Amino acid sequence: MSRSLRHRGPDDEGSYVAGSVGLAFRRLSILDLSPAGHQPMFSPCGDLVIVFNGEIYNYLELRKELESLGHRFRSRGDTEVLLHSYAEWGHDCLKRLNGMWAFLIHDRRRNVLFGARDRFGKKPLYRYQTDSHELIGSEIKAILASGQYRGGVNWNTASRFYLQDNFFEYEDLRGETFYSDITQFPAGSAFELDSYGKWKEWRYWDISDVVHDSVSDPAESFYTLFEDAVRLRLRSDVPVGIFLSGGLDSTSIACAVARLRNGSAGQATAPLLAFSYQAKEFDESTYINDTVRQTGVELITCRPDPRQLWESLERVLWFQDEPVHSMVAVITFELSRLAAARGVKVILNGGGPDEFLGYPDFAHHHWRRLVQAGRLARAWREVAAYHAAHGGSAGRDFSKILAAQMRAAIRRVPGGRQLAGWKRSRQRRNSSWFTPDLISHLQSHVRRSSEMAADSVLHHAVQAAPLPYYLRLEDRNSMAHSIEARMPFLDCRLVSLAFSLPEEWKVRGPWNKYVLRAAMRNRIPEPVRSRLDKMGFPAPAKAWFGDAFYGPMHDLLSTRELRERGIYQPDVIRRDLERHRDGAIDVSRQLFNLFEFEVWARNRPQPSVAAAESRRCN
Repeated sequence: MSRSLRHRGPDDEGSYVAGSVGLAFRRLSILDLSPAGHQPMFSPCGDLVIVFNGEIYNYLELRKELESLGHRFRSRGDTEVLLHSYAEWGHDCLKRLNGMWAFLIHDRRRNVLFGARDRFGKKPLYRYQTDSHELIGSEIKAILASGQYRGGVNWNTASRFYLQDNFFEYEDLRGETFYSDITQFPAGSAFELDSYGKWKEWRYWDISDVVHDSVSDPAESFYTLFEDAVRLRLRSDVPVGIFLSGGLDSTSIACAVARLRNGSAGQATAPLLAFSYQAKEFDESTYINDTVRQTGVELITCRPDPRQLWESLERVLWFQDEPVHSMVAVITFELSRLAAARGVKVILNGGGPDEFLGYPDFAHHHWRRLVQAGRLARAWREVAAYHAAHGGSAGRDFSKILAAQMRAAIRRVPGGRQLAGWKRSRQRRNSSWFTPDLISHLQSHVRRSSEMAADSVLHHAVQAAPLPYYLRLEDRNSMAHSIEARMPFLDCRLVSLAFSLPEEWKVRGPWNKYVLRAAMRNRIPEPVRSRLDKMGFPAPAKAWFGDAFYGPMHDLLSTRELRERGIYQPDVIRRDLERHRDGAIDVSRQLFNLFEFEVWARNRPQPSVAAAESRRCN
């Protein structure tokens, strides 16, 4: 199990067995590179043993507080601080931590195993239970390597992945994975497992508990917390770099890092390395060059050939353990590979603010909320201001909002919700690419209403989908190359502030993420701050499936394995592939999902038969 995770920690390894408890750890040395940071780590009395994946960014502040309470330290890292925090405060230590973590502590005093995952789930933790074992690991492949796993493909998850309108709808709070009976432990939660196998689980943090205090200057308060979040995430004993697109989020980080480095007592001499993907179809070079001039970062550009990305997909899926949403996953994998090749072991990236401050289409939820509240004049002004900047018809959009309100009213009458659910079910049954065998696996689940309150949409985005998926993507892609990814925007203080602000600080007129834009005035290049469009690291999948990817896709549809899967209609798919190449339709997303699922299904890590045989022999 430990060997299967070597990529997560190539610098050191260790294990611990006591009675029915066994812990193993792979170390990626980021803080205190000396042997003093070895794990599993023991408390001075030996009654507590910890394995910890992640970073506690405020460890220096916590260490100072613990020293004032009489604690003494042997290392300079955060693992020992976390261990002493538990010794001092017990479960309540979680409320004091600012960082990302998944950890287990064997508390030999109470004969329990205590574990927790950070507030947003930046660090992973998976669980599989048998009649005689509890298996917990950072990746699914560790559980498969145990020799205990007896499951296979979770066809309920697979059917939702294929048949839902939105990729992210297969992600939900149930924590299901593509492997039956392997679940992901919830973010913001903790557990205890005693020697009798009794499992107790609870949430220690939830966005719903955020106190809505008034803030006199939201933009300045936001920036103060943001810069401090960046400062804490620069704590490292190894080289730090950034991922840079031409967007608002990564540019804000790059500029904050430059200010902090220039203002530090020991001014850094080596330039900050910034890694950027650029495609000719989505040119962001003007915005990126503005940031390079202002910050002085050394730009390293990644321009992989489409066929190179295609060939990397199989390797990406092995590290991910599960299917991904698009070729963007392969692009960030290649960026991490490039960073590792340049000696960088910590990357700052701009993930997070879209989910808690709102994507551009969050404006539609805001408008509906205004209409629901009877503020029609305000709603119209917001719609008109948006379309004045973005183009399109304000009148048409406003009419759609009113129509959506009528549909919501219909759903509230007896039978209305059932009718809507029946119509969606009929649409899935009519999916021409798949056989009834796949559709039969699709279980009903609670669907997120498109008319839900705006803040509820953001709550869902952070705790259900899509943020949990994006965090999984970032963690596996970075750790595949033994790199730690840090996200300053997902500082719990910053997210709490954002959820305490009124909606107009999230969307206003043509602008999404309004408070962030206001906070960055005169701090980042103005063309970036005032951008209306968003790209991120886009991939021209439509063109690729009509050209570079057409041949491999056509070959796949002719394979015996695909036919024997029993869930596809190959002739229908082949016809749509031809129509896609001719430009009559765009089914690039569906084609990508099919191809990657087949690659994953054939090459996914298998339960370790050898390990099972060895266990039986011993």
